[in-house]
Amino acid sequence: MQRSLLSVIFAFALVSGCGELGADRTLVTGAGPDELLKLRSGPGLGYNVILGLPDGTPLDRRDCVTEVGQLWCRVTLTAAPGITGYVSADYLSTR
Repeated sequence: MQRSLLSVIFAFALVSGCGELGADRTLVTGAGPDELLKLRSGPGLGYNVILGLPDGTPLDRRDCVTEVGQLWCRVTLTAAPGITGYVSADYLSTR
């Protein structure tokens, strides 16, 4: 019984387009019309900026950590799974 349930969950994840179990789909929100959310190499302002993300960018959220009172989430670009970094959780949708 448990094996068939796991098979169904795995199949659903593949069909839904989720390449990795444990990822939550989210969007960049609140960066502003003329601003970009900085995707950083680590969880904090002291890390290098990888690239800027405009509002509406779809992301796959992995895990989150708190650094100096700020929640940072490790994310992967949905359209480019090879690009991974950290963003402030304040700019992610809760959908």
